[in-house]
Amino acid sequence: MRNIRRRTAAVATLATLALALTACSSGGDDDKGSSDGGSATIDAAHSKGAMADFKAGETFKATEPVDFTMLYRDHPNYPVKNDWSIFQQLKANQNVSFKRTDVPLADWDKKKALLIGAGDTPEIVSVTYPGQETQFVSGGQILPVSDYIKYMPNFEQKIKDWGLQAELDTHRQADGKYYILPGVREVPDVQYSVVVNDAMWKKAGITSDPATWDEFAQDLVKVKQANGLKYAFSDRWTDTTTLGAFLQTLSPSFNTSAGWGYSNTWFNQDTKKFELTGITDNYKQLVTYAAGLVSSGAMDPEITQSDDQATQKFISGQSAAISGNTQEITSYRSKAKDAGDSFSMHMITLPDGPAGNYIAGGRLSSGLMISSAAAKDPHFKALLQYIDWQYYSDQGIEFAQWGVEGQTYTKSSDGKRTLAKDVDWNGLNPGAKKQLNADFGYSNGVFLLANGSTKDLLQSVMSDETKKWTNEVLAKKKVLPVQPAAQLNEDELEQTSLVDSQIKDAVMAATAKFITGQTPLSDWDKYVAQIKGLGADQLIDTYNTAYQRTQDK
Repeated sequence: MRNIRRRTAAVATLATLALALTACSSGGDDDKGSSDGGSATIDAAHSKGAMADFKAGETFKATEPVDFTMLYRDHPNYPVKNDWSIFQQLKANQNVSFKRTDVPLADWDKKKALLIGAGDTPEIVSVTYPGQETQFVSGGQILPVSDYIKYMPNFEQKIKDWGLQAELDTHRQADGKYYILPGVREVPDVQYSVVVNDAMWKKAGITSDPATWDEFAQDLVKVKQANGLKYAFSDRWTDTTTLGAFLQTLSPSFNTSAGWGYSNTWFNQDTKKFELTGITDNYKQLVTYAAGLVSSGAMDPEITQSDDQATQKFISGQSAAISGNTQEITSYRSKAKDAGDSFSMHMITLPDGPAGNYIAGGRLSSGLMISSAAAKDPHFKALLQYIDWQYYSDQGIEFAQWGVEGQTYTKSSDGKRTLAKDVDWNGLNPGAKKQLNADFGYSNGVFLLANGSTKDLLQSVMSDETKKWTNEVLAKKKVLPVQPAAQLNEDELEQTSLVDSQIKDAVMAATAKFITGQTPLSDWDKYVAQIKGLGADQLIDTYNTAYQRTQDK
């Protein structure tokens, strides 16, 4: 989980700088359109193995065997195996096989950058988050895939049917094109909240989830007193970013960004201008709230403890609350059971904040890039058709999620899917000897974007408890508007990148000190002056100038 979180945090920084570089384009011909659908045309010489008339909802099968090169992210929880079922099925049913360059997860971002920088980019570059592609665009190694979208009917249909065009447009570069195929979701991704010890809450006389974050703070004080705890809330995911998950969870209801999702630039929907996030009134309000949890004694001020230390406090009863998500709550239960201290716990439904009952609205997730050199390959059109089927068709994503009906799962007449008795995934079938990802290659982030994309598939691998919590959050919450793109040009990005990094580091350090009380909140104006002294006004002026330029086109 920690590796997933760190990548997400890194992407948040890159996304603030996205849409920035003037790009080079290459393809099977010299046509360089940038309109929706793309105006580039793939000729017969680059259509080897392609289906003649590939449509949305149609099963892709290459007309002759094709080999695609792939940069493969090798996850330690499910190390890649050449004899996986997913590879066998794709070869037998789609006529597709791969020449992989396997890279361990720990080296993924570094190795990916080195290979692309050296001009050795495989055709498919897997597991790339929106915003990460920007750093590679100016080198000309990445395909401006928006030129070829007319060859991807399932992708086009999902973008249209789910109303994702505006969010996709935020990833266009200064040349008007986008260079990433993101994972897409039918509904917003909600995973994180606070996990509480039910018995301790009940002992404090609390029988329902808090309606607001202020009520949550009051509940923590009651729980602390009723159970004789030193701190009611001792949090994890704090070692690299102060309260990274918790502040990110809080931030939408304060109408700002914070924690793992912090970005220096925040677009004010009222003024239609960017602001320096870390010195806005909304950010101050969020920091003041978190500092209040510490000063009241409700929250553990230890913000450099490891995940294991925080988890141990929770499962041993030293604390009554900890940040968690829809997967980690299963881990908490398992660890408590192993320690002989099993107890009832649940994730609270996300409370409202001073800005209202909001969640972050992004529905684009980890995706992939395509090498610009792929456009010169004889099987280029077949490559696009395969990617479109695998990652964006309902059939392709069900296959990537669940595997083969009758082998890894069964499907009832009402559409409900059930894992085979000897197969487990994320605790759905505890005690099973085989794992859907580790033993078969399915439910694998390389071949599955956004964990299934459709609401049906997303929820098909959830426990009843998680599904109920997710639906309650989605029903209750409003979605914040997607932040628009500034579309900085290459010179502007070069001028602002160092300043952006320095300011973010300063904001993160000051946030930690304010929350723990090392710096009193009465020093806020001094802090603002410090941030401005690092070039905040110049940074925001550059963003607003670039944004206005896009509006004047």
